[in-house]
Amino acid sequence: MNNLVIKIADSSQEIADIKIIRKTVFQLEQNIPSNLDFDGLDDTSLQIIAYLDKQPVATARIRNIDEKTVKIERLAVLPHVRRQGIGKKMTEKALEIAAAQNIHEVLIHAQEYIKSLYEKLGFIETGEKFIEAGIPHIKMKRHIKHK
Repeated sequence: MNNLVIKIADSSQEIADIKIIRKTVFQLEQNIPSNLDFDGLDDTSLQIIAYLDKQPVATARIRNIDEKTVKIERLAVLPHVRRQGIGKKMTEKALEIAAAQNIHEVLIHAQEYIKSLYEKLGFIETGEKFIEAGIPHIKMKRHIKHK
C-alpha cells in the first residue's frame, strides 16, 4: 500500500473530503443522524485524512480532553478499501500525533465489532459495553510512554 498518504487536514478541500467520508460511513451506512456525527466539535479537533492513490478513503479526528489526554473519534474507512489495514494505519498516525504533543493517555469509544483492532494497538477496555447512536461501543484507553 505504497500509495497511501495520511496527513493532518489543512485545506478546505480536505475538510470537504472528510465530510463526504463521514457521511458515507456514519450516516448512510450506519444510519447515524447527521447532528450526532457532526456534533460541533470538529473545529476544535485535529482532523486527519487518508488518501489511497490520491483518492480520499479514511478519516479520524483527535480531540483534546485536557493537556495530557486526547480522544480519537470518528474513525471512518470507506467500504471499498476496508480490510487493507487503513484503519490501523490511521490509528497509528493519530497515536504518533498525540505522542508528539506530549499526550500521556488516549481514549476511544470503539464500536464493539472493531475493538480487536484497538487491542492489537495496545488499547485496553476500561468499562462496560454501552450503546451510542444505536451501536454497541466499549470504552478503551492506551497510555503513551515518553522517553
